[in-house]
Amino acid sequence: MTMAVAILFFFNGFSLPSSSRNKYSADLIIYGGTSAAVTAAVEAVKSGKSVLVVSPDTHLGGLSSGGLGYTDTGNKSTIGGLSREFYHRVWQYYNDSTSWKWQKPSEYGNKGQGTVAMDGENRTMWIFEPNVAEQVFEDFIKENKIKVFRNEWLDRKLKVLKEKGKMISFKTLSGKTFSGKVFIDATYEGDLMAAAGVSYHIGREACSVYNEKWNGVQTGAKHHGHYFKDKIDPYKIPGKPASGLLYGVSPKPIEQNCSGDDKIQAYCFRVCMSNHPDNRIPFQKPEKYNSENYELLSRVFAAGWREWFDKFDMIPNRKTDTNNHGPFSSDFIGMNYDYPEASYERRREIIKEHEDYQKGLLYFVANDKQVPQEIREKMKNWGLAKDEFTDNANWPRQLYIREARRMKGVYVTTENDVLAQREVPNPIGMGSYAMDSHNIQRYVTSEGFVQNEGDVGISPRKPYSISFGSIIPKKEECTNLIVPVCLSSSHIAYGSIRMEPVFMILGQSAAVAASIAIDDGIDVQSVNYLTLKKLLQEKKQVLMLP
Repeated sequence: MTMAVAILFFFNGFSLPSSSRNKYSADLIIYGGTSAAVTAAVEAVKSGKSVLVVSPDTHLGGLSSGGLGYTDTGNKSTIGGLSREFYHRVWQYYNDSTSWKWQKPSEYGNKGQGTVAMDGENRTMWIFEPNVAEQVFEDFIKENKIKVFRNEWLDRKLKVLKEKGKMISFKTLSGKTFSGKVFIDATYEGDLMAAAGVSYHIGREACSVYNEKWNGVQTGAKHHGHYFKDKIDPYKIPGKPASGLLYGVSPKPIEQNCSGDDKIQAYCFRVCMSNHPDNRIPFQKPEKYNSENYELLSRVFAAGWREWFDKFDMIPNRKTDTNNHGPFSSDFIGMNYDYPEASYERRREIIKEHEDYQKGLLYFVANDKQVPQEIREKMKNWGLAKDEFTDNANWPRQLYIREARRMKGVYVTTENDVLAQREVPNPIGMGSYAMDSHNIQRYVTSEGFVQNEGDVGISPRKPYSISFGSIIPKKEECTNLIVPVCLSSSHIAYGSIRMEPVFMILGQSAAVAASIAIDDGIDVQSVNYLTLKKLLQEKKQVLMLP
């Protein structure tokens, strides 16, 4: 060890492990257990590099194996490489009749989002059960003999060891030290990126920052059905402000349209339910249940709203990927603002608060007499899927972190890229889904009624490319880190990028770029794009459409 490195160990709070058993090194170190982490690791092996995956999660795949089985694909022709291989392997699984335990394939049909769920011509399947996705990811890991350190959490109280702008190593809470030539942060939170001293943003930028139209506060945006269509009183005693606001309604006045803030779009669990009598568990009353927390929903029902079941999206074997829908649903609006920067302890509290809220919501709809009888009776046909998340009381292990930190990198992707209003330099993959932001706050209008704000859904007129510059930090901040999930993007552009197929695409492209940097002994910012482009195309990544 050089004197300079020894000094850095001292001043950054590191203590040398007492045994070499606590030291691990590889060409590429990937932090995270998401779908992007897995594809990055697989690509590293295919590119001939040694790789270690350091995962805070015990189960791999993030949201793709955590309940989001009704894939937000957009234009499927943009999905190539290992991302498409994932959906091909899902197809292979369901192409076997023995995989259909709770229903026949003909009973499921071929439902999907604007296209078939099971595409025989292209041998892909876009809708799947959580356990199937997890098995595909585990197969990727096993086949490529990738070493995964599970339940290993970055020690965020210690700065990562850097020397002349280059990451040397980081330490986990268990005392392990991981050293590499290049690092990839593939988490939803961007903790390694933050610990490395890379700049980032949390919340919504004002429209003026990147010359955008759909960023910042958007009170007039009603692009989904996730707003109050009727005039609903927000007060505990209707018509009496002095009685106080109902649970979940903010007392703060709404800011001017297009103004920036530090708020983020709502999180929820993508709950997997079943309506098969032999594979469902009735919704239980959570320990901290309070029916008053759902008074707003009862008032929505009283106004005639009957869309409760509209986002019970069916996946194979009589199960659902259940998403937020309507003015009051599974999104726990306004209750996650501190999550991105929160301590691990506080994050666990936030996750539990979301779990209690959502479990209470399901119990309320199934049992409370304020809910219309026809809704209650139909709800009793549903329960948690007995054969999913069996080590977690059948509840999803992964909260849907729709956005957290976003890097300020070499190139910031904005709505101008998504909407094809400028040419994207050095593309490494594509996106095509709508710029989709879920609600961010619930407030009282000037007329005295409750309303949601932040729900935006603007579809690009064609698929768009994502720049290499958006997954690499500025050179002066870190020269050997790549960030394919908390990438450099404005809030509203991230609403389109943040789809699981895109994360897998960017994870693979990140590993290809890392391999070039390792082979050439250069900074990631110095990777020759023409070399990168050629390799990506050889690996069947789709960089742009004709």
